[in-house]
Amino acid sequence: MEVARAFQITRVKVDCCRDERFVQARRVNPNNFFAELGRRNVYKVAIAYAVVAWLLLQAASILFPAFDAPPWTMKVFVAVIAFGFPIALIIAWAFELTPEGLKRTESADELPKKSARGHAWIYIVTIAGAISVSLFFLGRYTSSKQSAELPAKSIAVLPFDNQNRDPDSDYLSDGIPESIIHSLSQLPNLKVMSRNSVFHYKGKDMDAQAVAKELKVQAVLTGRMTQRGDGLSISVELINAQDNSEIWGQQYNRKLADVFAVQEEIAKEISEKLRLKLTGAERQQLSKRPTENLKAFQYYMQGRAYAQRRTREDLLQAIHYCEKAIEEDHNYALAYVGLSDAYENLGLRGYIAPQEGRRQADESARKALALDENLAESHAALGLAYVTFTPSNFPLGDRELRQAIELSPSLALAHFYLGNSLARQGRLDESLEEYLKARELDPLSSIIARGVATPYYLKRDYVRALELLRQANELGPAFSATWEIGVYIQNRLLNETLTELGKAKGERKNDSILIYDTGIVYAAQGKRAEALQIIKELEEMSGASLSQAHWIAKIYATLNEKELAFSWLERGLATGAIGAFYKDDPVWDPIRSDPRFEALVEKMVAPIKTPGDAR
Repeated sequence: MEVARAFQITRVKVDCCRDERFVQARRVNPNNFFAELGRRNVYKVAIAYAVVAWLLLQAASILFPAFDAPPWTMKVFVAVIAFGFPIALIIAWAFELTPEGLKRTESADELPKKSARGHAWIYIVTIAGAISVSLFFLGRYTSSKQSAELPAKSIAVLPFDNQNRDPDSDYLSDGIPESIIHSLSQLPNLKVMSRNSVFHYKGKDMDAQAVAKELKVQAVLTGRMTQRGDGLSISVELINAQDNSEIWGQQYNRKLADVFAVQEEIAKEISEKLRLKLTGAERQQLSKRPTENLKAFQYYMQGRAYAQRRTREDLLQAIHYCEKAIEEDHNYALAYVGLSDAYENLGLRGYIAPQEGRRQADESARKALALDENLAESHAALGLAYVTFTPSNFPLGDRELRQAIELSPSLALAHFYLGNSLARQGRLDESLEEYLKARELDPLSSIIARGVATPYYLKRDYVRALELLRQANELGPAFSATWEIGVYIQNRLLNETLTELGKAKGERKNDSILIYDTGIVYAAQGKRAEALQIIKELEEMSGASLSQAHWIAKIYATLNEKELAFSWLERGLATGAIGAFYKDDPVWDPIRSDPRFEALVEKMVAPIKTPGDAR
């Protein structure tokens, strides 16, 4: 019905075609027809319409940019004016304005003599009518268009293109977008893709819409950076992923020392262009700069790059650069967070004694919190130190992790760490919820993708767990956590898994996780001698720290050597040499019914006291 009313004028035109007088006018010679056009003021309306249209376009070209109108509005405005032109001519032919109102135009032989007065009204009414009809269609068109232009609530900040092609300045082209991600992640009404997922596109020439589709975001920030001496040129573009239009763009030409001010300005501009309503506290957080020291920033970014790789050597390098960053700026809280993360991974992976990893991670996280209690990453680091190692303090750890999420809802790792904690407590449904939230924020992280499989494995849904692990393997190397080998064992993929482990060992020399994985597969196959040889290797690697104590216990449990399994669990617990312990892990099924197992579990999850717990 609405469309029929809108095209009312079309029916009038059809009626005119049926009108005998109109037909006669068409049959007359061209001179008479053109005379009729003149008598009906069609020429004058056309000229008047063109003049008014030109004036409107001039005004729009000035006003639209002044009011930050989206780029598509000018195109639509031009289309509406063009669409209105034939409508105005049809109206001029078919109607005239009389003292009695708007009436059908009479033919020349029936037209009484009229005064020329009021002809201006004809032009005004005709043009107004044409524009009114056009605006109807504008409203219909833009109603759907504006739905695509609603303020974006999700964004991916891509690594900037380093125009220098110089690895030494990558800390800027990587660090600036990472700092923007850090700032925007604190806004509760904006979903921000994590660093890990967006840096997947570093060095790749990809369309913003394609990136947005893969990451499921509404807006994408791209940028280019050029450094010349102490000069810095940064060009950024905020793109609406739905139609690939530019929401905002800016060129910054500043001194290198002003890089932190530029980061702050870009973050604020993004929040404004996405029309986010910020509280005073949120605006203040956007203005906070983690450091003002460019050298410290460079060292921190170098440490971050090493930490991503998580080998023993890379983690030690990460510690080295974070310490250098702290030497440059003693108040650099994020650098202490970097230290905490590196020590936690060293201890968890058996590269150093777990108790030493826990102590160093805890100490560094507390220093970060002392410097900035509103830094989400500090709370996440402390929470991780509480829950990663055994014995674990889940109440305090969960408290810190939830505080981190409250401060930075888009901090994917906080959700991931909380998922780990809940899984270890046996709260598997809650755990899965947190893992899924982490994956939504960091969809290209292989570590987080593996985490999603954890609750399914612990629930004994081995088929689904295997499916998820294989998806994770497409994002990163397999066999990165000790629990996941159990998925392959429970699916009886023993020979295939040994083959894959052999390939992985060729790439990851002396990786203790791969050695453990090989040993437990041998145990599952009943190859006792081979499994015992692996245990010997793990003992030699552990040395006095016994950092692989519960790995050895798992192999003995799989061999159904209950006494030796309990012996190694007790030794590990006594020395703090047990990392993440999942009480629901099927690997413990051979000893689960023994009362000693439940007693050990209670000791492993009992709250413990560490300095500063009263905080």
